[in-house]
Amino acid sequence: MKLQFWGAARTVTGSMHLLEVNGKKILLDCGLFQGKRQLSYERNLNLPFEPKEIDVLVLSHAHIDHSGNIPNLVRQGFRGNIYTTHATRDLCSTMLMDSARIQEQDIAYLNKKRRRKGEGPLRPLYTTQDALNALPYFIGVPYHRPLPIAPGVTLTLYDAGHILGSAMVVLDIEEQGKPQQRLVFSGDLGRSGLTILRDPEFIDQADYLIMESTYGSRYHESFDDATRKLREISVRAFKRKGRMLVPSFAVGRTQELVYRLNTLRSQHKIPEFPIYVDSPLAVNVTEIFRLHPECYDEETLHFMANSKHRSPFGFHLLRYVRSVDDSKALNFAPDPLMIIAASGMCEGGRILHHLKNHIQDANTTILFTGYQAANTLGRKILDGVSPVRIFGDMYEVRAHVERIDGYSAHADRAELLDWAHHFDRGKLKRIFLVHGEEDGYTALASGLEQMGFTQVIAPQRGDAFQL
Repeated sequence: MKLQFWGAARTVTGSMHLLEVNGKKILLDCGLFQGKRQLSYERNLNLPFEPKEIDVLVLSHAHIDHSGNIPNLVRQGFRGNIYTTHATRDLCSTMLMDSARIQEQDIAYLNKKRRRKGEGPLRPLYTTQDALNALPYFIGVPYHRPLPIAPGVTLTLYDAGHILGSAMVVLDIEEQGKPQQRLVFSGDLGRSGLTILRDPEFIDQADYLIMESTYGSRYHESFDDATRKLREISVRAFKRKGRMLVPSFAVGRTQELVYRLNTLRSQHKIPEFPIYVDSPLAVNVTEIFRLHPECYDEETLHFMANSKHRSPFGFHLLRYVRSVDDSKALNFAPDPLMIIAASGMCEGGRILHHLKNHIQDANTTILFTGYQAANTLGRKILDGVSPVRIFGDMYEVRAHVERIDGYSAHADRAELLDWAHHFDRGKLKRIFLVHGEEDGYTALASGLEQMGFTQVIAPQRGDAFQL
């Protein structure tokens, strides 16, 4: 049995791990590598293996850094089954199409510049048709239902509590002449107490573990503190009679915010003002959330049973905006109001139009609830840069800028170590740390070693191990 790491190795993007066993090749995740434009394009286009030779793909969840290169894999010849949860399959049907549109738009922009230089055109990484072509290969698998997926290999999915449908991957493997072994892939681990979704499950037996390390060196603030901040910021914005602009990720974070606002409003802890979700992808994703109450935790099910609104994603002050015309009309809507819009780092989408029109208004509040990567517009605003460039023009930042860090869907250091603590140290032979930058995997490795795990490795891209 051979395990090779091709993505999310000493980085937090492009999850992709290849297992070879009993003459078959099983790919764990097929995510997009995201970084500098040219490097990302080349790495994502040129897969490090022959797609036609991959027999099976197991997908942990729908986030694009885990699923986003599946259309390219299929376009280049993959014809195997893609096993994942039912909710992840439904999310991918929307998210891969959205990703394809971004690929097409990005390459159109690049080709315009290349034409000016007399250079030939590039093709998109994949098209919307490629995304459509990939969907028939998805097979939905319930949690906790063992399923043979290759000779001697049985798959069981467990709830990772990260986003809707996210799963830990457990592979029980029988090789001729060897005792049965178990490989566990954590995927992205969620947090205990995360709204809407169930808590991550614990697994106690494994021979080999592939474990994420995103926040291996950091601790999150509590959900209660985050919600208290949300209430206080909303009240201040209402008193200024301005508008709140909330850049938000379409999957997970938007639904989390809507649920929190719904709860605060039902408890009369925030004033009555209109709230708009202005993102077609977020609207589509929210509809998929509605279809999968089997993923909800007890708190959300109780809220649905006892709330007059019944849905955690809808109340009388909330409006979902799909059309461009309705989005533009928000510029003329009376204040105060709140607009939740993509993208979460202000690098595209409708949030840019709202910022352009209101970032210079001292009554406006800009609330960041997610990670802002270096060099993004969101990071610049958060760091106090002014003026900032939006659609090629410079704008002074006169709006109030606020931040809440407690709604992360990734387990922090304490939660990662607690999850690992449940494994039998006498049985677990090796831990491979992935999906983390240097500070994350280094700190987590130190913590795991202090707990008694002796073989903890952070593989580099291309590293292969005989198990």
